[in-house]
Amino acid sequence: MTIQDYMRANEARWMDEWASLIRIPSVSCQPEHKADMQRCAERWRDLLLEAGCQRAEVLPSAGNPFVYAEFEPEGLRVTGDGLRVTGDKSIPTVLVYAHYDVMPVEPLSEWKSNPWEPDIRDGRLYARGADDDKGQAMIQAKAFEYMVKEGLMQCRVKFIFEGEEEIGSPSLEAFLEAHKEMLAADIILVSDTSMIGKDTPSITTGLRGLAYWQIEVTGPNRDLHSGHFGGAVKNPANALCEMLARIVDKEGRITIPGFYDRVLPIPDAEREMIAQIPFDQQKYNAAIGVEDVAGEQGYSTLERNSCRPSFDICGMWSGYTGEGSKTVLPAKAYAKVSCRLVANQDHEEISRAFVDYIQQIAPRGVRVEVQPMHGGQGYVCPIDIPAYKAAERGFEIAFGKRPLAARRGGSIPIIAAFEQILGRKTILMGFGLEQNAIHSPNESMDLDVWRRGIVAVTEFYRAYATMH
Repeated sequence: MTIQDYMRANEARWMDEWASLIRIPSVSCQPEHKADMQRCAERWRDLLLEAGCQRAEVLPSAGNPFVYAEFEPEGLRVTGDGLRVTGDKSIPTVLVYAHYDVMPVEPLSEWKSNPWEPDIRDGRLYARGADDDKGQAMIQAKAFEYMVKEGLMQCRVKFIFEGEEEIGSPSLEAFLEAHKEMLAADIILVSDTSMIGKDTPSITTGLRGLAYWQIEVTGPNRDLHSGHFGGAVKNPANALCEMLARIVDKEGRITIPGFYDRVLPIPDAEREMIAQIPFDQQKYNAAIGVEDVAGEQGYSTLERNSCRPSFDICGMWSGYTGEGSKTVLPAKAYAKVSCRLVANQDHEEISRAFVDYIQQIAPRGVRVEVQPMHGGQGYVCPIDIPAYKAAERGFEIAFGKRPLAARRGGSIPIIAAFEQILGRKTILMGFGLEQNAIHSPNESMDLDVWRRGIVAVTEFYRAYATMH
């Protein structure tokens, strides 16, 4: 039976199963939903068993539970050197990651339908988690089900679903460290990202890392009268502005010593792919209300916001900010600042370099304290490895055109954790669209894309089993 025939025969059941997950309000950031997290994990365990896994269980963690499941093809045996084979052919192991927690639904008044009850209209399914990540996780589960039920699966498959992704995955790294052998795989497959567009399929091949700090600048022992002291005492707010203005030079390059030591150039082949991405600079500017863009010289907008590092002031405050005027020279000034980093840059190394640099350029007359807050590593996936080629083949069959390789400017720290702890690359085979409005009211999933996603993942397994 073809995947299309199987889908038509089973889609009504699949929709009911999808709905059963959506109806569980698994909001990880709200303590009142603690029991719902357990219920959702147990529901996924049952669905993965029904899909064909021989083992599935809910495992505890320091926070919300994990779901682990695995499948081994019939006739699988392990050779003396640890190689898994069926017959005389070695087979690869795929680890599928997803998350079952979702964002809060507030403001509820902006939803056009009940966020905990799927509503299908205009070819879309509307609900919280329709895309992120219950809908995309169902793509993985149903492609797997088809391959197993039809006797086509020639990969060993493992699933690891967590319930804390929306709050930063605080329990994930410890779980990975504790279960390295259980989670061992040749490649990790994730459907929790987006495509450029429905008619422009793409595979996310890179994510930027992050380093974040809070700066506190202290001058006099109290707020001073700016008339009596202005011009004679160093103003902490002025000093903070002076320091931050020195972080980026006129060419858009960050001046922290050693900042670019590990930054690799963008490969020519990737720059060519980026140039193929549909992009209108004027529409981009108009959409965010700016006359022009800025950044590191020598790079396009799409290269700057995905493949190159950046520095941003995220917030500043000092002195009097209330209604009217108050002529003070403030005692303190503060800023929250961040750097988006690229692959190979170590966020802890950059964090230390930033702290040292700020102390170095701090003017006399003020005291400066820099508090590192959080960070994460960047990630890049080569586009010439077998798993990427298999994903590319899956997209090409499902969407009728070769997907573009596209780095994203945001950060998903768990992807770097997979590489650091499990020692494996991740294929980000995501099927979200910008109009799906994840994290917002009226989140939705395009059902045509959802079906095509199932086809794409099915074809990934077919191709990867032969390419590995």
